[in-house]
Amino acid sequence: MEKIALNFKNWVKRNPVEFWILLSILVIGAFCRLYKIDQYMTFLGDEGRDVIIVRRFLTQLHPPLIGPGTSIGNMYLGPLYYYMMAPALLLANYSPVGPAVQIAVLGVATIFFVWFVGREWFGRTAGLVAAGLYAISPTVIFFSRSSWNPNIMPFFALLTIYSIWKVWKENKLKWLIVLGISFAFVLQSHYLGLLLAPTLLIFWLFSFLKIRKTEEKKPFIRNSLIGVILFLLLMSPLLFFDIRHGWINAAALGAFITSNKDIGFSLGTYFSKAGSVVSMIASNLISARNVYLSVITLAIFLSTTIWVLVTKIIKSSLGMILLWLMVGVVGISFYKGAVYDHYLGFLFPAPFLIIGAITEKVKKTGVWFSLFTTFLLLLVCVNLINSPVLSDPTFQMQRTISVAKVIQEKANGERFNLATISDLNNRDVYQYFLMIWGAKVVDTDPSSIKFTVTDRLFVVCEFPREKCDPVHNPSAWITNFGWTKIVDEWTIWGGTLFELGHTK
Repeated sequence: MEKIALNFKNWVKRNPVEFWILLSILVIGAFCRLYKIDQYMTFLGDEGRDVIIVRRFLTQLHPPLIGPGTSIGNMYLGPLYYYMMAPALLLANYSPVGPAVQIAVLGVATIFFVWFVGREWFGRTAGLVAAGLYAISPTVIFFSRSSWNPNIMPFFALLTIYSIWKVWKENKLKWLIVLGISFAFVLQSHYLGLLLAPTLLIFWLFSFLKIRKTEEKKPFIRNSLIGVILFLLLMSPLLFFDIRHGWINAAALGAFITSNKDIGFSLGTYFSKAGSVVSMIASNLISARNVYLSVITLAIFLSTTIWVLVTKIIKSSLGMILLWLMVGVVGISFYKGAVYDHYLGFLFPAPFLIIGAITEKVKKTGVWFSLFTTFLLLLVCVNLINSPVLSDPTFQMQRTISVAKVIQEKANGERFNLATISDLNNRDVYQYFLMIWGAKVVDTDPSSIKFTVTDRLFVVCEFPREKCDPVHNPSAWITNFGWTKIVDEWTIWGGTLFELGHTK
């Protein structure tokens, strides 16, 4: 540690201006992610489910073997994110704000990592530009201040790419071990992380071909095997779950890959989809959805890609980033469904590093550098103007707590069942706080109605009152309760709370 501290002190002495600019970027990035995080953080159904599972793990020592379910059938991610959440939730005394702060801190670490990689690969200017734009990107900020499994993917995706670069460029073979660990985190964040695999495999082969006739061949193979073993070890809980449950995850993945419903379509439609994905990257990540700057950003990306292909520098650092980006775009474009911003999490750092690399290339070109600097200043202004920090807080967690308190008060210490009618939420967000407070909320179980169906069912309807019909709602939590009638109702923050009873 003393050596690291000394090296850092010497680096600051040699690069005082760069240090203060970097520090300013990190402070701005931290402010954008941590400012009133309890009021801005997302706390909906997924987040409620996650904190319930992690709290059960901490209080009942019930380790999960699977992570969150995906939107595709019976397919589940691995549980690494739940284990990662556990210390933060415990330190925060079971407040959901703890894991959200953890994500925000990881987001700041990602800013630093983007600077570090950009500087090492391209130069000082590249690192600062890439980190600066990454710090203020509204989309990146949005996904950096809520606890959600896809939100850890940018950091671990960049760590995965950096690891294979260290192996290929510097023959640092121990990074193969880091590669195996970080890739496991990527895949357990979102299965679209699989689209990193082609880039990793290509540069793994480049690395192997470079050292195959040297003494480093054996350490290369040994560390590759260690990396694979650690990867499989981290993925093993998911394997154990599949073995115990008839391989439902493997079957769902196979059905997804072979189904014409979800992937694959005509060539014209494919190119249209690919174009929209590239536009999303240029617009949503870099240009804060500004139409004019998005067109310029898109033109810069296409020009850079053509230049790399023409000059055949695919084995350069810039070539690696472009391969990472292009493979991701090609892969995502096969998906028939809607593509959301968080699907691009494994690509988040790539376009920022490209912008940084181009800045480094043109900084000695006079007129071109002046034009590009103007473009960068416009990007900074547009991103800051559209910063999520300037929007009104959502107060999602505060609203949930307010509603849960009403339910606890009306329950008056008695046993009750709970349900919700909502497009975005499920009962988990309310149930989590009710469980913490010791309320006697009971889950209905059709196989054990006598013991799990109580005399009272509270239903939170998050629609306007005229659209709420809890008696006839098809929710399983309501139908399992049996024939019902409305006993009472109350206006709450964001909707209506109903108490249902059994019909005689």
